[in-house]
This record gives sequence, structure tokens and C-alpha cells, in this order.
Amino acid sequence: MLKEERQRIILDRISTYHKVLSTELSVALQVSEDTVRRDLKELADQGLIKKVHGGAVVLELNPFSFKDREVFALEKSDLVAHKALSLMHDGMVVIVDGGTSNMELIKALPKNLSVTILTNSLPIAVQLTEHPAVQIMVLGGRLLKNAQITVGTEVVQSLAHIRADLFLMGVRSLDVEVGVTEIDWDESHLKRAAVQNSAKVACLAISDKLNTVQPYKVCDIKEVNTLVTELEVHEPILSPYQYLGIEVI
Repeated sequence: MLKEERQRIILDRISTYHKVLSTELSVALQVSEDTVRRDLKELADQGLIKKVHGGAVVLELNPFSFKDREVFALEKSDLVAHKALSLMHDGMVVIVDGGTSNMELIKALPKNLSVTILTNSLPIAVQLTEHPAVQIMVLGGRLLKNAQITVGTEVVQSLAHIRADLFLMGVRSLDVEVGVTEIDWDESHLKRAAVQNSAKVACLAISDKLNTVQPYKVCDIKEVNTLVTELEVHEPILSPYQYLGIEVI
């Protein structure tokens, strides 16, 4: 198992259970406790978790409980999703990757919208079956079970043979200087291929993800055409993106 996949699983477990033990992770991931400790240290150094004796716990970013933060993020993602609907029109070929905002967007699609959607997300593909006018293309590859998305060479090669009108990208981190970045190496490659094979790129990002950076580069900020957040367009945090000519909605 690659380091990036191990760390994704660790983050998923911490998100679900609020804590993890090194001994349990060693058994679940079939690696040594030393390897687990190195993974936890890397994640802690990135500010994603808090390392404690014997394991790690969820990083408390604000006074809310974890549950409250999760609900708050979902509310913001719902606002992002409904704004992004304005970017889609009949006849378009659209790439949609995984993520909360993209799932909320798919749930909100008008039933009569006639588009072709390519996705590497199994939950999104299943949700799209409720939309009779949508043609669904699932990008096959290696399945990351926890995230329920496909990644790998097969997905990237499939995207190389496509010219989409629009890529709706769920964003982990976005920064004016660094660009779009991901915590997972495989996902960064998939997103990069989608950017390169789309006429327009729209980043769907709740404001918490702005001005943050992850280890793996997806694309430069100049390759983003549109930024969709839950904020009003006049918010100061959005000004640097508007200054670069990015459409902010």
C-alpha cells in the first residue's frame, strides 16, 4: 500500500472516530508501528491531525464540536453547489470528481438538464442515475475503497482521449501563489489530467480551503477560470483571485 493511500485511510479513521491508535493502525494497514508513527508525524506536521502518545486525535480547529463543524461545512458546500449550477448547460460534456460540494451539486441538478458527465466517484455516478437526461461515463481504474473513487494510470489515460467543456473540481487546497494542491498523489495526477483536457476549469471550494497548501501540485492558479465559494463576491479574501482575472461566483 502506498504512503498516500495509508495516510488517506488514517485521515478517514480520525474523521470518523476522532482518534486512532498506532497499534490498531499497524494491524489494519499491515505495516510496522514505526511506519505508522512516521505517517502520523507527517500528517501532524501538515496541520491535519494532532499527534499524541500512542496515536493521534482530530485537530480541533475551532470551539465547535466535530459534529457541528461537519454540519457547518455541509451547509457551506450546499451553497457552493447551488452557485455552481449556473455553469452547466444542455449539451455540455462535464468532468466531475469527488467531494462534498460536487455531490451536493449533483443532488441539485435539474431533472431536465441534458449533459454528459464523466466521473471517477462511485457515489456521484449512483446519484446521477436519478437524472434521466444525463449520460453517465464512469472512469475506471484502481478503486480507493474508503473514498469510493477510482484513480491510477487507467483513469489518466481515459481523460487524455476526452475534450470536456468543463471540469468541476472539488478542491482540497487553493492558494494564489502555489495554485491548486492535493493531499493525495494519485488524486493530484487525476485532477491535473482533467484540467489539461477541459476547455474551462471551475474550482468548488468552501472558504476554509482558500489560502491553504497540500503536498502535491494539481495546477497553477492561472489555469483556473472560475472559483465558486459560499462567500459573497466582495469578501476581501477573494480579491487576490479576482485580481488575477478569475471569475468568482
